[in-house]
Amino acid sequence: MDKDRVTLQQAPARTGPLAGLKVLELGQLIAGPFAGKTLADFGAEVIKIEPPGAGDPLRKWRLLKDGTSVWWQVQSRSKKSLALDLRTPEGQDLVRRLAADSDVLIENFRPGAMEGWGLGPEELQALNPRLIMLRISGYGQTGPYRNRPGFGVVAEAMGGLRHLTGEPGRVPVRVGVSLGDTLAALHGVIGILLALQHRHNTGEGQVIDVALYEAVFNCMESLLPEYSAFGAVRGPAGSALPGIAPTNAYRCKDGAYALIAGNGDSIFRRLMTLIGRDDLGRDPSLADNAGRVARVAELDDAIGAWTSTRSVNEVLAALEGASVPGGRIYTVEDIACDPHYLAREMLQTVRLDDGTGLTVPGIVPKLSRSPGSRDRNAPALGQDSVEVLRGMGLNKAQIRELIERGIVEAR
Repeated sequence: MDKDRVTLQQAPARTGPLAGLKVLELGQLIAGPFAGKTLADFGAEVIKIEPPGAGDPLRKWRLLKDGTSVWWQVQSRSKKSLALDLRTPEGQDLVRRLAADSDVLIENFRPGAMEGWGLGPEELQALNPRLIMLRISGYGQTGPYRNRPGFGVVAEAMGGLRHLTGEPGRVPVRVGVSLGDTLAALHGVIGILLALQHRHNTGEGQVIDVALYEAVFNCMESLLPEYSAFGAVRGPAGSALPGIAPTNAYRCKDGAYALIAGNGDSIFRRLMTLIGRDDLGRDPSLADNAGRVARVAELDDAIGAWTSTRSVNEVLAALEGASVPGGRIYTVEDIACDPHYLAREMLQTVRLDDGTGLTVPGIVPKLSRSPGSRDRNAPALGQDSVEVLRGMGLNKAQIRELIERGIVEAR
């Protein structure tokens, strides 16, 4: 930015159910920013604070277009970028001033980092007792592991998910996306909404402590009570779901796989009629899930024999006609061409600065009266620094000095 010209670029006013909510996002990469993205999708003003120079490392992750990750257009849509050096006293003071006038602060640094900058909950809530502070970390703010560095892949393993993935007897595989981070972010958003309701009732802010591994563990269904009651240690089961039958991936004549979930009692009977095995459908020992689990290999063989003589399209058409849940395994190419995705507005095109289009995921959940929206592209580094600082009352000379000293970056 030309240091002799400190211009103000006003961002459009936000709309949606969270319009008027002011959020500071101090996190980077995935978990904290995903929480901020979700709030921004529904109207919150999210000011993303990034380090000058490189910004959020996610800007350079995976596949780049014109030097910037295309992922960035998803993770940071509708946000403002303030490039600010948190390692400096001046940068820390600016965060305090922003927090004093904010509703929510999101951070996903290692525990203790915020306190080291003088930005811990005690300091910030003394300035603003109504402030809600979401803290996402690998292991939480307390406990013997709190100081360990934690990424999503580690959380997925500690939370119990990694042990269940893959084929029996082989190395457990990871899910191909950062699921632990995303689950933690969504738990964080839930926590923010709960804290907003508490604040509405009492006027009090609070701290939300989300651990990545706990967010994963929270989704592990019956894993722990089964161990507690029976000493059962569930292991990987490939494409099946242990204890629920029949549900699996079945190979079709064309080499594709059909996912079939025939585990409801009435659904099972319809499925058996469809595949010409009414003898199994009428068998009293298979009338409930427990009986079917005991004979799951026999059922899978019967279903697999039927799918092996038909293409996946023929299998899915027959399943739909019989009201049996079934589906194919989608690649991203399948997603991008699917009419249902399109009809549900889950494939949206954004126009980049170079004039080209980029397809990005739509917004979920879908609200009937106050749906989410994207009102601007993901920001360039420091794109909104001047607007944010001017909104805090700094004049041109003060902003210019911060820029010249490298504490703030603007463009």
